[in-house]
Amino acid sequence: MNTMLQWKIRLSDETVFLGAEPFRNGRVLVTAELPEGHLSSCAARVLMPTSDRVKIFMNGYQSWTNCPEYTKTDRIRGLNHLPKSLVDKFSLDRYSDYHFMKYPDRRGYTHGFSYCYFRKDERFFLIGSLDERPGYTMFMYNANREILTIRRDCEGVRCGGAFSAFDLFLAEGTEEEVFDAYFEALGIRCRTKEKIAGYSSWYNRYQDISELSILEDMRGAKEVLSPGDLFQIDDGWEPFIGDWLMSDRKKFPNGMKAAADMIHDAGFRAGLWLAPFIAEEDSRLFKEHPDWFIFRDGMPWKAGCNWSGFYALDFDRQEVADYLRETFRQVFDVWGYDLVKLDFLYAAAPFGTEEESRAARMMRAVDLLRELCGEKLILGCGVPLFPAFGKVDYCRVSCDVSLDDDDKLWMRLAHRERPSTKHAIATDTVRRHLNGRAFGNDPDVFFLRTENLSMSGKRKRELAETCALYGNVLFTSDNMSVYNEKQRAEYRRIRTIFEERP
Repeated sequence: MNTMLQWKIRLSDETVFLGAEPFRNGRVLVTAELPEGHLSSCAARVLMPTSDRVKIFMNGYQSWTNCPEYTKTDRIRGLNHLPKSLVDKFSLDRYSDYHFMKYPDRRGYTHGFSYCYFRKDERFFLIGSLDERPGYTMFMYNANREILTIRRDCEGVRCGGAFSAFDLFLAEGTEEEVFDAYFEALGIRCRTKEKIAGYSSWYNRYQDISELSILEDMRGAKEVLSPGDLFQIDDGWEPFIGDWLMSDRKKFPNGMKAAADMIHDAGFRAGLWLAPFIAEEDSRLFKEHPDWFIFRDGMPWKAGCNWSGFYALDFDRQEVADYLRETFRQVFDVWGYDLVKLDFLYAAAPFGTEEESRAARMMRAVDLLRELCGEKLILGCGVPLFPAFGKVDYCRVSCDVSLDDDDKLWMRLAHRERPSTKHAIATDTVRRHLNGRAFGNDPDVFFLRTENLSMSGKRKRELAETCALYGNVLFTSDNMSVYNEKQRAEYRRIRTIFEERP
């Protein structure tokens, strides 16, 4: 690739800066000296011819965003097909970039964040951002015009002096060559190369968990898993989302330390699910501290419709930071958990301010979590991926799986972040390049059971093998005490693929 990058920076007073830079392999750095003011837009365009043989990957906004490889005639569907009243009622535009990104919803248009590639057979052309603090680097490809538009997500940010309009890295070669070079240029290393296997309670029990169910599941896990594997208690242990300093006493009468002790006594490491940057409407936290949240137009920002509806906490408030610090102190130092799965992290940064971009805020949020967790293991989930590079130990790289191939019809009409086994497999496969470079990939769970599952045997094998081949996390969510010998043998086969894979 050897062409020109034509760029334009516009300030809110209509001041415009124009320029052009060579667009070729290596680092492409575009900086400009700007007067005092506020950024209105920062965009560049480059000619990017493709053919029918070229596959296009645009990294989705966050972990759950479906982003398979596309062809030049594909499209990314937004929410334009849904009535606005429905979108507003269920806050469907809050789970991803819909509230700030336009979706043309036409064939030949794809977009993504932070990095993308164009692949012809085994040859990759990668374009990746080296610095997202000035704003997310957004890639928009119009295949009909063969134009790649690159934008900074920096509208409204105050400027003055040197501004890094774009800091890009370009590489051509094999998959290994381009991604090794990209992460070397980023200076990012995976925090751990350790693979972890184990059990998650979520798809086996959902929120219907208790001290008794954990004991029952542990008995089955001891028959199948290995000592030192992870036994993770997922959502359902807390009274309400946001109330993390106590357990639901009806479900866990002896508290969460007793649950961690039981897991350790069984020979496993203990994992616990939390969503640190949100609280649901029914929570004590939301009712007692309504001023702790991010506000927009005089109202707390609703970040989604799960549970009783949930809202985004403002981690810049000292009271919120103190609350999170006490939460993690209790989870690790008092209760004794070894790993936390931290979910719905995108809610920390739905907006930027005139002082910092949306991306810079998200990066600070992840830095805060890393500080509060110290050297304990973090499994990130529902998070924009670039801010998590090198900061979390493991990270989800796809949407939740569903108990069937592609979830119910009404769910298939929802956003790109919905549960879907079909989408999870596709996204886990193409985001495999992050595994061992940015963090250990978490492809979500696989199933061997037959009950409460509407998935063909072929699809179950495909899901299990995808998890084993492309991630460093291998979790199942079955009641393993009822496995028959054939299922145990299949688990051993999948586990062997996982452990023997480089």
